[in-house]
Amino acid sequence: MKGILLTGDKPVIPENTKMIPVYIMGKRYMVPETLTIQKAFEYAGYQWIRGCGCRGGICGACATVYRIMGDHKLYFGLACQTVVKEDMVLAQIPFYPYKRKYHDVENSEPTAETMIANYPEILKCVGCNTCTRACPMDIKVMDYINCAIRGDIERCAKLSLDCIMCGLCTSRCPAQITHYNVAMFARRLTGAKIYKRANHLKARVQEINSGKYDKFMKELTELSDEELKRRYVEEREWEPLNSRDIGWKPQDERFL
Repeated sequence: MKGILLTGDKPVIPENTKMIPVYIMGKRYMVPETLTIQKAFEYAGYQWIRGCGCRGGICGACATVYRIMGDHKLYFGLACQTVVKEDMVLAQIPFYPYKRKYHDVENSEPTAETMIANYPEILKCVGCNTCTRACPMDIKVMDYINCAIRGDIERCAKLSLDCIMCGLCTSRCPAQITHYNVAMFARRLTGAKIYKRANHLKARVQEINSGKYDKFMKELTELSDEELKRRYVEEREWEPLNSRDIGWKPQDERFL
């Protein structure tokens, strides 16, 4: 592939930035040492088609395994966050495979027995904490797995709330636990069986099903891209986090 194909924001390279060697797909490239792995790939001429997502450490799509030349260790990180190092050896991995599970949440109870029945491998946890050290979001992964084993499903859900499903924890686990799936199941159980139903949400769903917002949705779908952007950037009213406490309502109440 010839030329530099940049699919994200064009990197701004400071003057006199040191150029360092990295190895991408077995080939040596000289790239600025200030770039992230994603930017280094693009600087070298590769185009990101998949695994680039948010480019800000939120979607978890760019989980990366790499080595440093001469170092026997395997290293892990998100390509959008991890800055390149000299003699870094990189290869693109399409995704972290896992065995898909279908949870019958409605007929499941938020107990340790339920978690173990669906994910028996959590009992193999040896407490090494490598899952926590691998997490780019600094989540206490081992702690929430222990909560699942004990049956503290709500705490498991809370501790794992910031999980971006990147799979780096699983890549380090000697027991091959799919931590992120355990966390997702805990959050679903918590929402379905532990937390009280939100009456205002039920009312809003009924309004949607009744067709109350069909007119406005049709109006939006017929707008040009430029008009949609203008409304989103210039006219959108931001709801404050404490809106319910202060009794906030938007100036335009047509959509309530």
